[in-house]
Amino acid sequence: MMVPAALLLLGALTAVLAPRLLARAEWPDREPVVALWVWQCVVGAVLLCFALSMVLSAAAAWLAVRGRLFAAAPHGVVDAYALGPTGGPWAVGTALALAGGGLWTGARLTREVLRARARRRARGAELLVRAPLLPGEDPAGARLVVLEGTRPDAWWLPGAAPQLVVTTAALGRLKGSQLDAVLAHEQGHAEARHDWLLHCSRALAGGFPQVPVFAAFEAEMHRLVELAADDVASRRYGRLTIALALVGLNEDRGVFGPYPSPQPHVSERVRRLLSAAPRLSAGRRLRLTALATLVPAVPLVVALMPALSALA
Repeated sequence: MMVPAALLLLGALTAVLAPRLLARAEWPDREPVVALWVWQCVVGAVLLCFALSMVLSAAAAWLAVRGRLFAAAPHGVVDAYALGPTGGPWAVGTALALAGGGLWTGARLTREVLRARARRRARGAELLVRAPLLPGEDPAGARLVVLEGTRPDAWWLPGAAPQLVVTTAALGRLKGSQLDAVLAHEQGHAEARHDWLLHCSRALAGGFPQVPVFAAFEAEMHRLVELAADDVASRRYGRLTIALALVGLNEDRGVFGPYPSPQPHVSERVRRLLSAAPRLSAGRRLRLTALATLVPAVPLVVALMPALSALA
């Protein structure tokens, strides 16, 4: 029973220490895409620790599970895990608790996806009411929809025929290629499937709000996906263009004033774009990506170590 306990301890330490280490790093704002990958690998490693601990605890608690798990393994491998004839109440409780956590996570993710689809359908229905199709008009033909509105706003409506929706007030604010930059920003979200990252982060943070890594994961996903999409737009139209577009869309919402704003990331994004901090070197980006990829391998090594030692 030492391996399941070690995996639980490893998962708990990663869940507590990883957010603190990443919060101290200065490079994520310069490389948001790499930072997104690092966060996914860290959260994946935590989930893998708990999943492997659940499986091995179940193998210790119930002989039927053990028989299926080690069906093709030599007897020496089974003995190396020291599971004993029965794992006792600790193994049963651990397996059931972790299985319940897995089911709860799946339920939260399903709920989040269904809610997002419902919101998308509601916005699509509202769009058809406010901007109805003309006779003979192809609904998949228009990528840009203009709505009458006094508040400058723009958003991406995903679906089979994704569209960028802008208000007339936004058109009055966005000059030159700023509208194209906003479109590139929203397309960056769609192409990278940032919506799924947000769904997963909200499901984990909502299901387990006391776990530090999941709460930090949700907060950072909301921030980093915007930075990544800003970079997509700035590479095509320039940092100043997308920064001015952000100012034009948000200057009436109080996000640039001296008082706390409900959207503090907007002013941070504008400052980041205007400061134009240099990117990391290609070698450092590659090293960070490779190191992050190895993080989920650690729980696998811990789980397989007794088996590898027995076979050696």
